[in-house]
Amino acid sequence: MQKRKLIEVALPLEAINRESAREKAIRHGHPSTIHLWWARRPLAAARAVLFAQLVDDPSSRPDKFPTDAEQRAERERLHRIIERLVVWENTRDDQLLREARQAILDSTDGNPPPVLDPFAGGGTIPVEAQRLGLEAHASDLNPVAVLINKALIEIPSAFRNQAPVHPGAAEAEIRTWRGAEGLAADIRAYGEWMHGEVQKLVGHMFPVVGGKPGVAWIWARTIACPNPACGIEMPLVRSWWLAKKKGKETFVVPSIVPDATHPSGHRVEFAIGHDKAYAPDSGRDGTVERTGAKCLSCQTSVPFDYIRETSREIGLGQQLMAVVGEGNRKRNYFAPDPIQVSAAAVPAPDDLPAGELTDWPGRINVYRYGLTKVVDLFTNRQLSVLVAYSDLAEQVRKRVLEDGGSAEYAAAVATYLGMVPSGIANLSSTITSWREQAESPRTTFARQALPMVWDFVESHGIEKAGGVVDRIAHAVAALPLGTGEARQLDAADSVSSGYLISTDPPYYDNIDYSGLSDYFYVWLRRSIRHLHPDLLATMLVPKAEELVANPYRHGGKDKAKAFFEAGFKDVFAQARAVARPDFPITVYYAFKQSETDAGGEASSWLGNPARGNDPEWLGDHIDLASAN
Repeated sequence: MQKRKLIEVALPLEAINRESAREKAIRHGHPSTIHLWWARRPLAAARAVLFAQLVDDPSSRPDKFPTDAEQRAERERLHRIIERLVVWENTRDDQLLREARQAILDSTDGNPPPVLDPFAGGGTIPVEAQRLGLEAHASDLNPVAVLINKALIEIPSAFRNQAPVHPGAAEAEIRTWRGAEGLAADIRAYGEWMHGEVQKLVGHMFPVVGGKPGVAWIWARTIACPNPACGIEMPLVRSWWLAKKKGKETFVVPSIVPDATHPSGHRVEFAIGHDKAYAPDSGRDGTVERTGAKCLSCQTSVPFDYIRETSREIGLGQQLMAVVGEGNRKRNYFAPDPIQVSAAAVPAPDDLPAGELTDWPGRINVYRYGLTKVVDLFTNRQLSVLVAYSDLAEQVRKRVLEDGGSAEYAAAVATYLGMVPSGIANLSSTITSWREQAESPRTTFARQALPMVWDFVESHGIEKAGGVVDRIAHAVAALPLGTGEARQLDAADSVSSGYLISTDPPYYDNIDYSGLSDYFYVWLRRSIRHLHPDLLATMLVPKAEELVANPYRHGGKDKAKAFFEAGFKDVFAQARAVARPDFPITVYYAFKQSETDAGGEASSWLGNPARGNDPEWLGDHIDLASAN
């Protein structure tokens, strides 16, 4: 008799949704901090879904639970396991995990199937498969996604319980190294060495501010005013505000001053203001408006069409507006001075990675402003930091070998540290902006896009790198270890018989995964191509077969829609054909509209086409909270 699984009957959705939403704020030790990926599913949701996908509902076991009351009691017990399982703090609770794994073994005759995610992306489902003691298989067409999955489910398991080889890390404490803790210690130790080397190479480019290392430099893009009677270099500024916390209000104060060196005879100068009587208000906060920008000097309105055309043909300038320094439990703000301005005026480093961005308005808006290459999205000082860290990945590999590590282990440590430029690039680019409430920069991918940013933040890239290394090391130390593999394959080619399928496919045209991941790919390729030559062989991320409805790639919306739907059906027709009849398929898919039935509004139903529930559906689905 075919057994119904728990997911087909009932789930404690409130607990799953609550913990999935809470997970957004968790960073310390979270796998997502190894490398950014877009629209990751919550770990809590994947953990719960996989468990319920494998475990029998008690109604399918009348031999053990013959009455309704006994079945209800057992179902409640399984729900209590899920409710504990989804809590982040319990992810390393060995007793709880043994209890969950035993429930899975009991429902699978001691032989649970391997789990396959053919759209593995950021690796949420494969990681949680391993946490539940399952064999994990991840595939994706995108090489950045594959590398992330290798870093999550392949590499750490190869060095289980191994002590670090770095002399400082190994001697720091006498202990038993559990799981990937030794690998994490080496990542941290060799990362500190990298930090010191980069400081020697480019540290002079970041002068101190108020006697302490600078936190950030805030720049305005500029354009020459098109008014012939003016011609001043006008700043393009979203907001003058630097800090809005009560009692700490701080803002940029622009003024027009004479300057005989400029063709217009004038220039904009910036000071720092604190007097609330002169604070910007909603009517005069910044120079960029809904339809364009306004010149501070002559009040001429400049439309975005003109700004885009000028930016494409001759480029935009940039002017330092403010410098942020670290104070005593607060930020200190300084007006620009010649030392800070000249320190930033460095040439671009040699041997920059090649890489063209793709044009997709609403997704990659910078392209319309002439910023068509990945390296166009960084200042020369930022590029210097990225190149310095990128160059040191190979040196890390050699040092690990010299310290007694195997060739495989040296490649592993260098792989994680080769991801550091990705972390720096997300924290410091010319499309990061300042958050005046938090008094800190947004990340490059605060949105799942590359938007144009007018006043941008140049963070201290070297200081940021220390945090990147630390987050990678913490996450690696906390990873579950088990059997797993990550392969670069088209989803339809990866689906084959014998697997339990659970996946989170692309969402039509929501995210341009390949176009956005080029931003990281060019740095990964520069850092560690020699360690992953097949995976990082192409100049850019493959795009033609990517299952995304990109109208700019497929010749319009109709053709993009047809491409997406045909590919989607191919994958899930194959999945349906090879699906195991004893387990449901689970597919995560986010949508805004609600389904309704005769009784009114209803949540998403759970069905399984492989088991004959509905011939029109391609897979099961469950509406759970998103961790975007």
